[in-house]
Amino acid sequence: MVATPVQIKHEVKDQSLAPLGKQRIEWAGREMPVLRQIQERFAKEKPLSGIKLAACCHVTTETAHLAIALKNAGADAVLIASNPLSTQDDVAASLVVDYGISVFAIKGEDEETYLRHVETALDHRPNIIIDDGSDVVATLVKNRQDQLPELIGTTEETTTGIVRLRAMFNDGVLTFPAMNVNDADTKHFFDNRYGTGQSTLDGIIRATNVLLAGKTTVVVGYGWCGKGAALRARGLGANVVVTEIDPVRAIEAIMDGFRVMPMA
Repeated sequence: MVATPVQIKHEVKDQSLAPLGKQRIEWAGREMPVLRQIQERFAKEKPLSGIKLAACCHVTTETAHLAIALKNAGADAVLIASNPLSTQDDVAASLVVDYGISVFAIKGEDEETYLRHVETALDHRPNIIIDDGSDVVATLVKNRQDQLPELIGTTEETTTGIVRLRAMFNDGVLTFPAMNVNDADTKHFFDNRYGTGQSTLDGIIRATNVLLAGKTTVVVGYGWCGKGAALRARGLGANVVVTEIDPVRAIEAIMDGFRVMPMA
């Protein structure tokens, strides 16, 4: 089945991938009951009606449901990829073809294409920005001062992005509200510890097909992501060593049952 070309502004790899993407989006939705309830509520209440929104996120089956929720809420949204390596081309195609969302994302896109997509997102003249790394906000602040009065605010989910936002704030150029999603407890506990803990090891196993049981696995740093990786590696039978320069975290790792050693 070949997808019918759509008129919504977009730049994806291949619209004919949409049927597979739709199946995968629906499958992921089975494990996202809370967001599904939000989608249903937003479809009735339309809290973002009349709002232009630009989202720079990982374009995956999970984030697709965020985009669908925003559209259900009435937002005029544009989605670009925050990381070209994580973009799922079939999902991007389905969001355009099946859900009518403007998506600019191609797996493996080069830096020139990525920067062009950032400019495309800002050409949308957003009132709200959902950012991942603060590239969209930084470009707005640096090159598009005329659009600042149109901005209601932004959200940022990464440590790197928060560092950039704080630098902008200290320089006096962050003139609009910015929500630090990265420091939310739910981000640390669930996304970083459990999500990253599992997905990191999953990626290693898929790439190497290595058996972790009995292997010595070194986890560098015992922050939230490190805690998750150490926990999951031990669960798979690895002998886990933690390296950590913060003395409190190093003691925490010892109390959690891990060996702690200097990097050398």
